[in-house]
Amino acid sequence: MNAVDRIVTSIVRSDTPLDRTSVMRAAAALKRDEAPIAPHQVIHDAVDAVVGFGPIERLLRDPTISDVLVNSASEVWIEREGNLILTDVTFGSQEAIVAAVRRVIAPLGLRIDRAVPAVDARLPDGSRIHAIIPPASVDGPVVAVRRFLQTVTDMDELVELGGIDQSGADLLVNAVADRRNILVAGGTGAGKTTLLNVLCASIATRDRIVTIEDSAELRISGHVVRLEAHPPNVEGKGEVTIRSLLTHALRLRPDRIIVGEVRGTEAADMIQALNTGHAGSMSTVHANGPDEALDRIEALASMIGTGMSSKTVRTQILSAFDVIVFVHRTDSGRKVRTISHVGRDGLEEVYPC
Repeated sequence: MNAVDRIVTSIVRSDTPLDRTSVMRAAAALKRDEAPIAPHQVIHDAVDAVVGFGPIERLLRDPTISDVLVNSASEVWIEREGNLILTDVTFGSQEAIVAAVRRVIAPLGLRIDRAVPAVDARLPDGSRIHAIIPPASVDGPVVAVRRFLQTVTDMDELVELGGIDQSGADLLVNAVADRRNILVAGGTGAGKTTLLNVLCASIATRDRIVTIEDSAELRISGHVVRLEAHPPNVEGKGEVTIRSLLTHALRLRPDRIIVGEVRGTEAADMIQALNTGHAGSMSTVHANGPDEALDRIEALASMIGTGMSSKTVRTQILSAFDVIVFVHRTDSGRKVRTISHVGRDGLEEVYPC
């Protein structure tokens, strides 16, 4: 048994309170007594093994890492600056991965086991964890932790980094000021949330903003009310959906409604909200282009079976949104590819001109 294991075993068997400060203090004392010549790092490793995410905890403390991906006990990847990198970090066993997941989700009132083999949750630091274990995962537990790194804070910085040129930036700033309803579209990791944050930074401070997110990632200053969806607890109760939060948001006297991402039947409610006021609202959607964004919104809105014809749904969508911004990911970074105005006859691309 190595020094870390000895310290962890002693802490687990003791009556040490399981908070990071208490465990850190206990680990330091145990190192002096049981492993005096071991490097100081064993203290942090022991603490991470008791109250943290085990060996990947140090990766999660690295501000340059956006994703940590555990494929197996011996295969841990990270994403840094858009590049996937295989690390030398390992877990002791597949069971150690599951134990780490259970440690971090237990305070959230969630569980993961053979009966509930998948979990999706936001951690206290804002990171998002998604884990799948057997039998749903064939080759063992798989974990993905996405960290929200807001590296761009305003439009000037986006221009400086080459994410958009000045003419495109002026178009977007004016669209926000003119209270246009904006839909940001793009693929996974294309920078949709980052751009949404940048757009929200241009909103006048006098406006009352209600944000609705599956995972609270938006960082907006001013008069802001933040709402967040929540999965059911271990008893299958307490679920709060994006759709229900939209209903609540309409009763909170919003000037603008910001939906972090539209991915389900809440699309129909959002379309209705945008067609009955709340100008200047914004959202994002997964899509491979502006036309596909409209198609996806239509498909999501049709899932609730309103009985309306496809043509009627499409007409309401074209009336709800004024601008679609398509972002994509390139080898040189995340960029705004097109800005399109939405009219009754469809899309008119205005950037790049």
